[in-house]
Amino acid sequence: MPRHRQRRLVTGAAKRYGVAMAGHSQFKNIMHRKGRQDAVRSKMFSKLAREITVAAKSGMPDAAMNPRLRLAIQNAKAQSMPKDNIERAIKKAAGGDAENYEEVRYEGYGPGGVAVIVEALTDNRNRTASSVRSTFSKAGGALGETGSVSFSFDRVGEIVYKLSAGDADTVMEAAIEAGAEDVTTDEDGHTILCGFEDIGEVSKGLEDKLGEAETVKAIWQPQNTVPVDEEKARSLMKLIDTLEDDDDVQNVYSNFEVSDEVLARLSA
Repeated sequence: MPRHRQRRLVTGAAKRYGVAMAGHSQFKNIMHRKGRQDAVRSKMFSKLAREITVAAKSGMPDAAMNPRLRLAIQNAKAQSMPKDNIERAIKKAAGGDAENYEEVRYEGYGPGGVAVIVEALTDNRNRTASSVRSTFSKAGGALGETGSVSFSFDRVGEIVYKLSAGDADTVMEAAIEAGAEDVTTDEDGHTILCGFEDIGEVSKGLEDKLGEAETVKAIWQPQNTVPVDEEKARSLMKLIDTLEDDDDVQNVYSNFEVSDEVLARLSA
């Protein structure tokens, strides 16, 4: 069956704010200002190190033999994580003294009925569930059952390149040849989407043409977005920021959308 390939370019300020990830949120320039950068970077390194340790423990501690570890290291390098930190996280798994982390997904609704998915790596499910539930409740939302909102998202691969990788046409051509499904270009870079099961094949094809990507990961992409006004956008961004501050939370995804005008006011 031929793979569906969608040719689409989005320029200017990003219109879709359906995906927010710990350490790579579209709102990071808004939420992570005014002296918080050092604290945010430290927390981000801690989350990246946890993913590296879990990846190394789940397979071989050799990136060449462990695709998940290779991607975890690549994503850590993209965030300028020091080499010593990366090696320490790998050795922690190899030494056998690493905590036993479980991958857990929480789903719920934020202010305005917006769907939210939270991915965590935790060594204490009760602690994490209690914290996430409390955060939703304080924000005027509610935590639901697993599957309560994920049905309205697609699990896809996301490959991000800096603008320096090439112009929009060059990246588009490389993405189509690699079998990608969607390309978005804006002032932050090139974002390429592909089927979840095609991440390895597509990322390899892109690397042959464009070099190593800035990040390669699986994400939850909303099938539809929900427009929200400034008040709800502010509340939702606070919810996402609070969730991302939790040490156990790795990624947060949502399906709300804000206009450029509202985003500009929130950025002021």
